Amino acid sequence: MGRGFLVVGIIAVFGGVAALCTLEKVWADSPAAAVDYSKIAPLDLIKDAPKGSLSNPYKDTQDEIVAQGAKLLQQYSCSGCHGGGAGGGICPPLTNDIWVYGGDDDTLFRLVTLGSDELQKQGYTRKGRENVVGPMPPFGAVIKNSDDLWKIFAFVRSKYSGDPAYKFGTPAGQ
Repeated sequence: MGRGFLVVGIIAVFGGVAALCTLEKVWADSPAAAVDYSKIAPLDLIKDAPKGSLSNPYKDTQDEIVAQGAKLLQQYSCSGCHGGGAGGGICPPLTNDIWVYGGDDDTLFRLVTLGSDELQKQGYTRKGRENVVGPMPPFGAVIKNSDDLWKIFAFVRSKYSGDPAYKFGTPAGQ
């Protein structure tokens, strides 16, 4: 009788392992749930996101998103320093190929959210130089949600006028 229970137990264990493997395959093949950035504050998004993991869900070719980003650039007063079309003012233009800290989505998101002083405290260093480079103030508590910030970046990228190879920062190997 003990041997029968042992065999049944082993079969049950193997059956359970097979079921878990099947579920793992189903979960792995299922698309990840879409993130609703309109419900996540910029400061909350970066809190647990590993460095380099943030990527804009929008493209600079999405006309409706770009138009919304243009309005948000004005609404959040980014244009007060960077100019109405993001081409510069009392602060650097956002449309050329000079990225002071880097031009990838993750770095830009953290720069605007934290400001340049806090970004430097987290180990980021200046990579580029502009004629006008003052500290970027932190806007993470000002911009109401991450979706707004991503849309602003889509607008800024749509206005990019520099070398296409540098649109998203310095190319690898440079």
